[in-house]
Amino acid sequence: MSQLSQIYEGWRNKLLPPKDLKLVIENTSKERLDICDKCPHHSKRHKTIRPDEHCTYCGCTLSAKTRCLSCKCPIDKWEALVTPEQEDEMIPPDGKE
Repeated sequence: MSQLSQIYEGWRNKLLPPKDLKLVIENTSKERLDICDKCPHHSKRHKTIRPDEHCTYCGCTLSAKTRCLSCKCPIDKWEALVTPEQEDEMIPPDGKE
């Protein structure tokens, strides 16, 4: 999966999560954000002009990155839950039930 596809997945899961995956996405994001909150690369520990909370290592917006089920932290703080192919199989073509 390309990095662009993973960025799309994270933002899609943040803005329009598939109904069947909504609870998994939110629980996963919460767990990951708890980990990111303690990381030295969290933007709250750095002076930055960006208004969002993001990772200063990879540059990703944390509220989207942590909702990407097929994404992993680039410095191995947390792993992907599924492969991109597995996630595609879990989501109906219309994105609904």
